[in-house]
Amino acid sequence: MRKLGLIGGMSWVSTRAYYERINKLVQKERSPTSSAPLLIESLDYAPLYAVHDDEGWDRAVAILGESAQRLEGAGAEGLLVCANSMHRIYDRLAEMVSIPIIHVADETGKVMEARETKSAALLGTRAVMTESFFRQRLVAHGVDLLPPDMDDVEMVDSIIYKELMLGKVSRDAERALKTIITRKEQAGAEAIVLACTELALVVDTDANVLPVFDTTEIHCQAAAEWMLEG
Repeated sequence: MRKLGLIGGMSWVSTRAYYERINKLVQKERSPTSSAPLLIESLDYAPLYAVHDDEGWDRAVAILGESAQRLEGAGAEGLLVCANSMHRIYDRLAEMVSIPIIHVADETGKVMEARETKSAALLGTRAVMTESFFRQRLVAHGVDLLPPDMDDVEMVDSIIYKELMLGKVSRDAERALKTIITRKEQAGAEAIVLACTELALVVDTDANVLPVFDTTEIHCQAAAEWMLEG
């Protein structure tokens, strides 16, 4: 199998999910005793938490870029950034290494296109929901995304950063997400794109009024397939 590098720590909750899911997928495809050859660098999230300005994103490029280079130097043949929001700097990171970085939105778009999903609502952090870096890659696969509702943006962003990334799960958060998803269906969405790993803590991806595309699950599936091709 190919060796994969994971840039994690954003948050540790997310990184744990990536590690577990990738290993289960490899085990399922190979054998009960198989595990994934992974190199993991779990970064300190404090200087990267809730980045919102150019200075912060430049800092993120420096921190994640150095991490990517260290992982490549340690023998990684490909990379995963274990955070949807940090794909905002994907293009700059890709220029800093000579190995491929598997893009979460591209892989999600491929799956949605294969399932002929035409309309969806995107849920994640403020950057993911409102900026073009994530949305345009889904649109490129023929998915029409509902415009972001700023009240929903503020609510979901707050739940992610103030609760889920700290490992806190509440019934209020579960109810809030269920209400938002119901409203998205009423607004015409055919599906939900769950574009934040931690949101799976409060959204049952198998028991909703709409189909849910879990970007983390899709990202991990693409990673496992890439590793097994080696």
